[in-house]
Amino acid sequence: MDELALISDARKGDLDSFNRLVLAYQDLLYHQAYRLMGESDAAEDATQNAFISAYKNLKSFRGGSFKAWLLRIVTNVCYDELRRKKRRPTTPLEPLNKEDERIESPQWLADPAESPEEFTERSELSRALQHCLDKLPMDFRTVVVLVDIHGLDYREASEAIGKPLGTVKSRLARGRLRMRDCLGGFGELLPPAYRLVRES
Repeated sequence: MDELALISDARKGDLDSFNRLVLAYQDLLYHQAYRLMGESDAAEDATQNAFISAYKNLKSFRGGSFKAWLLRIVTNVCYDELRRKKRRPTTPLEPLNKEDERIESPQWLADPAESPEEFTERSELSRALQHCLDKLPMDFRTVVVLVDIHGLDYREASEAIGKPLGTVKSRLARGRLRMRDCLGGFGELLPPAYRLVRES
């Protein structure tokens, strides 16, 4: 994918080029929104609104990391929605389908190569991770998700939240400490190497 060419064409009104960018980044933006909002429907809405905003404001992209630019937009959309609702995000232990029934095995968690036992363990670990993320202040949670879950480097995370590198490093360090303490309560779900670090 020639990202710069697609961005250039999309700026000229080529919707097909923008749709290719959407396909390339929609999973990343959805997972960022889901980890911040804690609800699948809210994450889908935030992702859609973020891409609409990105398309309308594409001419304001001045270069650098397009991924970080998109993540900044979806993060701001999530912040705005959470402020609008004036509530802390919550996550049901199992997501709900359109009929408000619990989904015990969400499709996005499925991996046909996994055994049922591996799938169950990973599902439980994912719920534990989301539980601990939900307990973090939003500023810490955002940086932990960007760096530790999405794999952005400090510079990209700095671009994504519009804060200096030092702020990113400080929030990440404090967020990781809180995550470590929280996940310690789910020791049986953690990989053996992590449990050894906790016990040392």
